[in-house]
Amino acid sequence: MEEKSMETKRNLNPKLLKQIRRVEPYVPGEQPQQKVIKLNTNENPYPPSPNVARVLKEMDADRLRLYPDPSAEVLTEVLAAYHGVENDQIFVGVGSDDVLSMCFLTFFNAEKPILFPDITYSFYKVWAQLYRIPYECPKLDPDFRLVKEDYYRENGGVIFPNPNAPTAIYEELDFVEDVIAHNPDVIVIVDEAYIDFAGRSAAELIDRYDNLIVVRTFSKSRSMAGMRIGYAISNPALIGYLNDVKYSFNSYTMNQTALVCGVESVKDDAYFKESVEKIIETREWAKTELTKMGFEFPDSRANFIFATHPKKDAKQLFEELKQKQIYVRYWGSSRIEQYLRITIGTRAEMETLFAALRACLAAEN
Repeated sequence: MEEKSMETKRNLNPKLLKQIRRVEPYVPGEQPQQKVIKLNTNENPYPPSPNVARVLKEMDADRLRLYPDPSAEVLTEVLAAYHGVENDQIFVGVGSDDVLSMCFLTFFNAEKPILFPDITYSFYKVWAQLYRIPYECPKLDPDFRLVKEDYYRENGGVIFPNPNAPTAIYEELDFVEDVIAHNPDVIVIVDEAYIDFAGRSAAELIDRYDNLIVVRTFSKSRSMAGMRIGYAISNPALIGYLNDVKYSFNSYTMNQTALVCGVESVKDDAYFKESVEKIIETREWAKTELTKMGFEFPDSRANFIFATHPKKDAKQLFEELKQKQIYVRYWGSSRIEQYLRITIGTRAEMETLFAALRACLAAEN
């Protein structure tokens, strides 16, 4: 019904409509423009490295009239050095979404379905539909954990986040390696948007498995969601194929500003680690406070908590918090309709959230 009304609104010829590729798009978290406590899109509550602010002030605006380096060499070099790999093992893009999209387009071309969890980053399904890639979604177990044996069957490729989103559950490296080892003839992508808050990275396995791609982002732990920087780590062959597709699609993906800011962020490792540690400390404290209020949640190893309350409807709580100018994430999807995803903010932001939650729960009683 909704689709029909949109077609009428656009006055499209039905025959023309048949030629148009239509997908159900990814729905991002709300981006309120007014002053609110924003805990709905897993952004870092702290500013990026002071070096980023400095380089922005010093940047020569005349450079913006020139195309950026299509190889993004200044950024790939510093990332390669940081991860202890060669330059040709790094691929950069406009946020990890761009990198992941290029991976779908490049590597998922078999007639067999790719596999990703039924509860995970919802963009995977959008890309699969957009690129006409068959897919299947093995169910997480009742505790929202991946069942690794579900990924041992024949498939056209595998992708999953670690930690998973929106559950925040981290799987140890031996678990991840098992999945990779059982899929030697297809590409396995480990999406590590939140790995800096969790544990060991699958990047440790790059030299051992030629079918592995690890994808990272500057949007979470590096406080640069607004700059849009993502990257992949893999072997030179797979990175080469990614670049072939990139240069066939859009050679100049990374703008001048993103390149110089990205470099400065990576160079300031001390600030990066300090910011991550503050978020982890706040997360662990937040778990204790939420438990005191009766919330239940999987153990979070990300910069957010996926919580439910047995005595309070999640949608109602979401709306009540919104009225108080506090934004968290609610989906209402099957199996997670009673869960809210709460980004870890500053200590002060979390204190305000907890006061609001206590008020909402008290009103219920």
